[in-house]
Amino acid sequence: MLYSSGLRLAELVALDVADGRLDLAHGEVTVTGKGSKTRTVPVGAKAREALAAWMAARATLARPDEKALFVGARGRRISPAVVGERLAAWGRRRGLGVRVHPHMLRHSFATHVLQSSQDLRAVQEMLGHASISTTQVYTHLDYQALAKVYDAAHPRARRK
Repeated sequence: MLYSSGLRLAELVALDVADGRLDLAHGEVTVTGKGSKTRTVPVGAKAREALAAWMAARATLARPDEKALFVGARGRRISPAVVGERLAAWGRRRGLGVRVHPHMLRHSFATHVLQSSQDLRAVQEMLGHASISTTQVYTHLDYQALAKVYDAAHPRARRK
């Protein structure tokens, strides 16, 4: 969900099961972010598959009165710190050589969507940023990609 939808960690752990905000059939989730702003973002096919599997596992873990979508071993809402630790442990097990953290997945989401769509405004909306300048900080296109765009578009860049 962090990578598929570009959610903030706080938005992820705040999700509840039966509040109608997660709609797997339509592939979208509605979250309330910073400044109490609500936005609806897509949930990719792989994330929907994983969520469907999680819902079956959740049923065996969650306490009967627990509303949280993501619960821990004790059946209660999972904490942001636990999500961070689990991601870091996952990265270590795979020998990635860098500390994997939740914000890294949000950053990757923004970068990959921008690289494929070239639509900074759409990425801004999906991330829930009030200012486009905040989005630009998240989305660093590599120089090679920028050079290709320049070469293809600028009239003086074309070779004869």
